Amino acid sequence: MIKQLISDEKFANIQKAQSGLTKLFLKAKESGSFYRILKNDQPLGVLLPDNLWQSLVEDLEALSSLNFRKRIAKARKEKGTVKPEEIKKQLGL
Repeated sequence: MIKQLISDEKFANIQKAQSGLTKLFLKAKESGSFYRILKNDQPLGVLLPDNLWQSLVEDLEALSSLNFRKRIAKARKEKGTVKPEEIKKQLGL
């Protein structure tokens, strides 16, 4: 399932983050979200659970590959598409 990262953004002030850092990490991991940490309504940074960080690093590494980007560009130019139902059928799902 594809979901937009920005819809998973939550906010916490610096005092809440300092007093309950472990709780924020656990909440973020459980909900699949991340926290933007604020001080006086100004963003200071972002708190990411490790699983989200690892996923982002993996994506960035893939996107840094010239070969990968070329394959994406080639696939986008191809005319033939396969419906999701056909892919599920091929995979036996």
